[in-house]
Amino acid sequence: MSFLDSMQISASGLTAQRLRLDIIASNLANINTTRTAEGGPYRREQAVFSPIGNEYSFHDVVLGLVAQPSPTLGVRVSEIQQDNSEGRLVFDPEHPDADANGYVHYPNVNPVTEMTDMIAATHGYEANITAMNATKSMALKAIDLAR
Repeated sequence: MSFLDSMQISASGLTAQRLRLDIIASNLANINTTRTAEGGPYRREQAVFSPIGNEYSFHDVVLGLVAQPSPTLGVRVSEIQQDNSEGRLVFDPEHPDADANGYVHYPNVNPVTEMTDMIAATHGYEANITAMNATKSMALKAIDLAR
């Protein structure tokens, strides 16, 4: 694995985590949206990650069982899934979106879950920055040794 491969893997991780953070922010922004263009309350969304390129296991690559790993490695958001779990029901007959029984259907967004996911995404983002900085540091040390 070359210097640029390491940077490419970290960059793909940064991009994926940034999109995950954008989705979480959208969920939090729509926590009280009771009516969407599709009808009904907003539905929570989640990013689904998948690997790019290498179909071999980490174990096979480390042991050298794979002659040439895929030239493109990393992670990507393969899908943005809607969470179809039930949302909150709140009795508020005065609300314009109340049903015949006076209940309002609110989104299935839980702020505690979203904040937990946001912390995890932030840690993933920071880990990719740390990996990128370590790669850069190793490259600079290699240049210094060559002098």
